[in-house]
Amino acid sequence: MYRNSPQQGRYYGGTGDPYSRQGRGMGTGRFKLMLIIGLGMFAFQAFKFFTNTQLNPVTGENQRVQWSPDEEIQLGLQSAPQMAQQHGGLHPDQRAQQFLDQVGAKLVRSSIAAQSGYPYDFHLLRDDQTVNAFALPGGQCFITAALFSKLNEDQLAGVMGHEIGHVIERHGAERMAKSGFIQGIIQSVMIGSGGDHSIAQIANVVGNYANMKYGRDQELESDKWGVQLMLDAGYNPEALIDVMDILEEASGGSRTPEWQSSHPSPDNRRQNIRNLIEQYKK
Repeated sequence: MYRNSPQQGRYYGGTGDPYSRQGRGMGTGRFKLMLIIGLGMFAFQAFKFFTNTQLNPVTGENQRVQWSPDEEIQLGLQSAPQMAQQHGGLHPDQRAQQFLDQVGAKLVRSSIAAQSGYPYDFHLLRDDQTVNAFALPGGQCFITAALFSKLNEDQLAGVMGHEIGHVIERHGAERMAKSGFIQGIIQSVMIGSGGDHSIAQIANVVGNYANMKYGRDQELESDKWGVQLMLDAGYNPEALIDVMDILEEASGGSRTPEWQSSHPSPDNRRQNIRNLIEQYKK
């Protein structure tokens, strides 16, 4: 009964629609509020990311990292059993495990890695299907039986040297810090856009590719450590090039475009390793 009232029409601007002007004002005001909140979140995330730095005692680099070294060690120790379980647990062959320990200890003992202060542990996993090696923050390094069985000692040293490099460079802590920053920015964009799904999708895609690029840089950086640690320990660094062949063969020759991958292409890694060998041998 009130919709067509002349009195009500005058109160809301004479259109007969009680939401015609006030509704638009409320919508604009809400958008401005969300934009301000989004910009505020963006500024906070940027300040937090760019001011939270720690000095890496091995590399001398100021890094933006998520945790302290002690927190990295604790996180690695707590996560190691779960990571092993995901690959069928630890391998029962104690002789193979001792061989892995010897190679890993030689790499650490003979190089600057010993100065990092991390308690390196090397774990041979039972998984005989997945060709992989990885490292957790704080010094926990893993290799699957599927990859271990394909390697000679020099190649194994190259793989473990690469994983030690991830630990030295604190890549896990860096990655978590950057991932948190990117997710914070994505949330800021979503809030600032008022929940526009198309903008949110674009922000997520950009965030994912930024993280992939960061992963590729880390892999090349760890290859550098792999070469250096192998030379320091008396291993042949050319064996790390052979590892690239083994990994490519294990993938069945399929290649994801590098810009869509977390790892550099095998060809780029081979050339990078060759350049590093020449550089270190001069």
